[in-house]
Amino acid sequence: AGSVMNPPQIGRSVAPIPPEIVAIERPRESLMTYYVLKAIAANVAFPFVFPYLYFRYHTMRYRFDTDGIHMKWGIIFRREVLLNYSRIQDIHLRSNLIERWLGLARIEIQTASGSASANMTLEGMEDPEGMRDFLYSRMRGAREEKAGGAADPVAAVLLEIAGELREIRALVERPRA
Repeated sequence: AGSVMNPPQIGRSVAPIPPEIVAIERPRESLMTYYVLKAIAANVAFPFVFPYLYFRYHTMRYRFDTDGIHMKWGIIFRREVLLNYSRIQDIHLRSNLIERWLGLARIEIQTASGSASANMTLEGMEDPEGMRDFLYSRMRGAREEKAGGAADPVAAVLLEIAGELREIRALVERPRA
């Protein structure tokens, strides 16, 4: 009998994305208010900063699926970023005084690319803390899948010990003939 190779994905079900996350396609309207205030603070650079931020806001799109996060924006210089959950190394929430006043926070997502800055920054999210928690759960889930279901080696050893104890109990409790 030959060995049969089973890809790690077979038989594994990926948890569905919560409907409130799937529904996110655009940033909150208060992000535009923040962008206007940011452009005004740029003072003499206002004529250059405002159009950039205006078009960034109106072209920014998000999509969350089982693979990762898709983000795109821009008119002249179009940018599109796809970040798989398994590549996420760290997640930071950042907000200044005005962002907190408007109920905003930036979610900075970093990967192991070696860059000092965030690889993706999500802006204008309804519930930044909830989004951070969702991303952490996806990040951990992707790592567990990659490791074959045993992300925590201690848990794997404990499960193995429990199985052996059940076998010993079954042997001890077996009636003698």
